Amino acid sequence: MSMGRVIPRLARPAMAGLVVLVAGCSGSQSALDPAGPQARRIGTLYLGYFGVGLAVYIAVGLSIVMALFRRGSRRRLAPILSPNELQERRIRRFVGGSMVLTVAILFLLLIGEFSTGRAIRRMERENDLTIKVIGHQWWWEIQYQDPVPGNMITTANEVHIPVGRTVRFELSSTDVIHSLWIPNLHGKRDLIPGHPTRTSLRADRAGTYMGQCAEFCGLQHAFMRLPVVAQPEEAFRKWAEAQRRTPPQPATDRLRRGQRVFLGSTCVMCHTVQGTSVNSRVGPDLTHIGSRPFIGEILPNTRGHLAGWVVDPQRIKPGIRMPMNPIRPEDLDFLLDYLESLK
Repeated sequence: MSMGRVIPRLARPAMAGLVVLVAGCSGSQSALDPAGPQARRIGTLYLGYFGVGLAVYIAVGLSIVMALFRRGSRRRLAPILSPNELQERRIRRFVGGSMVLTVAILFLLLIGEFSTGRAIRRMERENDLTIKVIGHQWWWEIQYQDPVPGNMITTANEVHIPVGRTVRFELSSTDVIHSLWIPNLHGKRDLIPGHPTRTSLRADRAGTYMGQCAEFCGLQHAFMRLPVVAQPEEAFRKWAEAQRRTPPQPATDRLRRGQRVFLGSTCVMCHTVQGTSVNSRVGPDLTHIGSRPFIGEILPNTRGHLAGWVVDPQRIKPGIRMPMNPIRPEDLDFLLDYLESLK
């Protein structure tokens, strides 16, 4: 089979997933549509820089146009080409005034940037919820920290935050440099292996805001995306309680057989499911995979997409560490029943 046939076939599922992710956002993925104070401060600073730059651009452009279309005789140009003392003073005043104006503008921009940085840093001390975000090639591990170990939550590729509360993100990477960017809520922050860092943000209105990796990190960098769901406090509390619950043991013969297929497959080498003996941290935690909206960050969580992902993830997201799984069709059907029950 020629490469011309293979590449489009691999690209179609990924592009379809990208369209679904973008369409699933409640607003545009844009730093110019701020939904929180951090993004709003950065947006205001940007507009200030843009306004000054535009004004300077227009002034310079008008000066050039005036110089090009200005008409005059050599006699009128002579004082400029051979200026007298009065003309020299005028030129010096003009150049000196331009320098002073330039320095003043740059100084005002510096003050604006410094004030924005201080306001952002001040908010990092006001958090009351801590979420640890770990970057992998190519997925996000999410851990909700809590003084009581039993209340900690581990999930993947999706963040839920309460509206109106400041959230602290503790960032780290296990392999290469990643960069977390949620344009509607905050600026970029790099995740560098061996150098944990942190940032804080707050969402002032409910919605789903798409984040992504903003630092090239390998073949699937473009599809390393992270939906951030900002929801009212009560809805967030219910979601957190559901995430802390261990899924019930299989209640039917089909689910029990599906669990046996899962426990007897290579899945147990990389994944975790609470309530079972599976406790590996190489891949995403699958405890509540049935309730997640996406698979592999790019596909809707439907039975068909889940089957394709389990059997041949390399076809959908080439280069990931998850291998092909040669599972018999009849066993795959039971396995899908079991995975869909994990909610």
